[in-house]
Amino acid sequence: MKEYVVIFEWAGSNYSAYVPDLPGCISTGKTLEETENNIKEAIQLYIDTLREDGQAIPEPSLKAKSISVAA
Repeated sequence: MKEYVVIFEWAGSNYSAYVPDLPGCISTGKTLEETENNIKEAIQLYIDTLREDGQAIPEPSLKAKSISVAA
């Protein structure tokens, strides 16, 4: 099992998500929950395609953490 960092962004009328460690692995959704489900499926399809093509599966290299500051 691998754990990849996913970046979620509000795009004005929907959410988008991408995985920096998997170039081109992106998805969208109307809600954050839908987007999370969609990107999970996109990650699995991405990895399945790499396997089918005999390519190496990238190791997760990023860590993320929310930091609170007074603003």
